[in-house]
Amino acid sequence: MRIDGSGTLRASCVLCPNPGPMTLDGTNTWVLREPGARSVLVVDPGPDHERHLERVARMVQEQGSQVTQTLLTHGHADHSAGARYFSELTGSQVRAVDPRHRISGDGLTDGETIEADGLEVRVLHTPGHTADSVSFHLPADDVIITGDTVLGRGTAVIADDGGDLGDYLKSLTLLRDLVNSADIRALLPAHGPVCTEPLLKLTYYIEHREERLGQISDAVAAGADSLAEVVDRVYGDVDESVRFAAESSVRAQLRYLIKRGDVPPESLRE
Repeated sequence: MRIDGSGTLRASCVLCPNPGPMTLDGTNTWVLREPGARSVLVVDPGPDHERHLERVARMVQEQGSQVTQTLLTHGHADHSAGARYFSELTGSQVRAVDPRHRISGDGLTDGETIEADGLEVRVLHTPGHTADSVSFHLPADDVIITGDTVLGRGTAVIADDGGDLGDYLKSLTLLRDLVNSADIRALLPAHGPVCTEPLLKLTYYIEHREERLGQISDAVAAGADSLAEVVDRVYGDVDESVRFAAESSVRAQLRYLIKRGDVPPESLRE
């Protein structure tokens, strides 16, 4: 198996030119294909970026293959907004957890195996970043496509539109256990480079979240009585361009701590 910045034997990455504070270098569109096979699966076609979508479709066509299914890790626009045009280009169905993002396709069921000319991809329900987040396990390559659940650089945001920190921590634990039990060699994220040390990455993600929860609890205990004050104390050096992401993360962590009984409900005052 080959693991480098572009993918593995069965997974290759096409980077969308939509870089930014939240997308890093851009959205990674993953093209999954058994060597020599005709049928192809595509994960996260990306935003409504015609040049990128046409490039992916053309690359598959030039290989003598056809996209049979397009899979979404979740419904955020930088992953899904181009799905309809991509479906028109390729004739593929679009499958997603959220029915609003499906096009002539079924949902994605936790534990199901999707097949394409000998390629097997197992669906993993990994909510937390959003309620509809999934990951995809490619057993033949010992890799997991993680969407925004695990990024190539930095840490993921718990989104305000359905994200949940409790679910997210459970998903990270699930992925860490799978890495241990299945000898996973790499994580293929939706943004940033391939991670070739998956156990270290997932352990860091879990420990980082626990550290942040402690910092937020300490901030509330020290007198921070609003979300803005907590952000100022815990993320004091955050750039204003991504302050909204810090606010989203603090909001999710405060909800989690309130539910656990560690901080009072009024801590979430905006």
